[in-house]
Amino acid sequence: QGANVYLASAELAAVAAILGRLPTQAEYMENYKFLLSKEDTTYTYLNFDQYEAYTSKAKGVDIDAEVKETAKKNYAAFVA
Repeated sequence: QGANVYLASAELAAVAAILGRLPTQAEYMENYKFLLSKEDTTYTYLNFDQYEAYTSKAKGVDIDAEVKETAKKNYAAFVA
């Protein structure tokens, strides 16, 4: 339910960026119809762990053990 607000904001920002100003309702709806026609490629979850181009580069990244441990602790506190 709450995600609709963020998606609408991103769509409005995209249309405003194209026009260089805030759109009228008619301009927004015209552009929104185009975005909606591309929704199968626009609204996709980014599974970075499944993209070979990402994972092959990430394999070469060395993260310090202390940084990893701090990140784990911060994440645990965040989700608690």
